[in-house]
Amino acid sequence: MKVLLTLLTLWLLLLSITVQGKVFNQCAMVRSLRRLGLADFQGISLANWTCLVKSESGYNTQATRFHIKDQSTSYGIFQISSRYWCNDGKTPGATNFCRISCRALLRNNIKPAVTCVKKIVKNKRGITSWENWRKNCQNKNLAQYVQGCRV
Repeated sequence: MKVLLTLLTLWLLLLSITVQGKVFNQCAMVRSLRRLGLADFQGISLANWTCLVKSESGYNTQATRFHIKDQSTSYGIFQISSRYWCNDGKTPGATNFCRISCRALLRNNIKPAVTCVKKIVKNKRGITSWENWRKNCQNKNLAQYVQGCRV
């Protein structure tokens, strides 16, 4: 019985670790964004991408935000909306342009999120599609977002 209880406790601990997701540090985020092809993608600098991710999610892969107005949810480090870009199975009238499950945007592996972001940027208004980027990053000196990251 003691062994079973210990195994159950260990399993619950491991489950909680997996559910928590990953919060990147700034330089790890910069390197990941660069490795996944966002450096100067559509003329957008790594500093702008990093500022966007910091503003949207604080580099947290598990970030979500519910929007009462249209009953959508934004997911992951880029806060990609279930209204247009991913399928969460609960947003009325969703279009899922990226052809991806919203859950995939919450994983530690951010490649699916970056693939979707590239579609958004190519097919919408570029990085200006994100309100938090416009408020926190646009027309600002963003050197601090890549400084010391050796990229």
